[in-house]
Amino acid sequence: MPVKRQRRAPTQADVARRAGVSQATVSAVVNDRAASSRIPPETERLVRQAISELGYAANPAARSLKGKGNRLLGVHTFEAVFPISSRDFYHEFLIGVEEQAVAEGYDLVLFTSTEDHNGERRLYRDGTNRLNVADGSVLLGVTHDLSDLARLSRDGYPFVHIGRRAVPGADIAWVSADYTAGTGDAVRALTDAGHRRICYLGLTDRTEPLVDREAGYRAACVAAGLPPLPVLMNPGQLEQEWFDLVIASGVTAFVTEEESLTGRLGEFAARRGLRVPADLSVVTLRDTSGGPYPGVPWSSLGIPRNEIGRAAVRLLVETLAEPDAARERQVALPCAPPAPTTIAPPPTARRKGDS
Repeated sequence: MPVKRQRRAPTQADVARRAGVSQATVSAVVNDRAASSRIPPETERLVRQAISELGYAANPAARSLKGKGNRLLGVHTFEAVFPISSRDFYHEFLIGVEEQAVAEGYDLVLFTSTEDHNGERRLYRDGTNRLNVADGSVLLGVTHDLSDLARLSRDGYPFVHIGRRAVPGADIAWVSADYTAGTGDAVRALTDAGHRRICYLGLTDRTEPLVDREAGYRAACVAAGLPPLPVLMNPGQLEQEWFDLVIASGVTAFVTEEESLTGRLGEFAARRGLRVPADLSVVTLRDTSGGPYPGVPWSSLGIPRNEIGRAAVRLLVETLAEPDAARERQVALPCAPPAPTTIAPPPTARRKGDS
């Protein structure tokens, strides 16, 4: 059963009730005026304990507007993505976030995090939600500890995650690419070309987007009457001997989760004199920067990163304006199908056609 969500972030009044003091006392402690206001140390301790337990964060701009939004949107990343280049995976997401925030009349504030002992970036510090200075936030990047996301949802803090996230006990808002349908399109491009044995090559560290891609591959194989052939290995684990065995088993095409895996396949094929795509077709499920030959890019799935960033901001702004309105809170946008640059009929199909 979903966890019950509050509709607002904790306020000074909430802290005052928890600590059993007046709101004026809380205000004095929050603004570092406890000593000058002659507040006893024990009372100050109770207030700070209540602040920590409730996750209250002072918001001077919001206080000055007497409860009105301060038209600030936060951007928090669970990974180190700043500074970024135009080729970085997150670049277009962030450009979309910025462009839509400007269009909506909001300013952006970037939150960076210190890491805990496990190297995870945290949203809460000393029990306090550091995002509270913003009206709401867009989150992106991968975290394997979902407790902060679950707590944000329980606290009622408005946020939208870029990328699908399954958080136990919480129904969080997210915007993502429709990787399941997109991968199905990639597999169909290969089956339409005549491939009957298509190997799926994925990473061992499974996240929701990768799980969605694999699900799309499996569903497309079943629909085409083909045996799913998934293999999960990291690039450093791939060896020439494994590649040779896979090719000997009759595989004529690969679907890979990212370019690092695709590049290894290209190396193995070149050592055996196999040409891409004449002898081996390859599709990558993330847009790429390289290809098997100069001027020939890998066939890759087009992820609508800019529009995902924009859609995340639109959803967040709509939620801030009308928090109780019915709306779709989990949005999957279509991917562009792969170009046919490294897709061709398998050699066996061409030989049959020539006979």
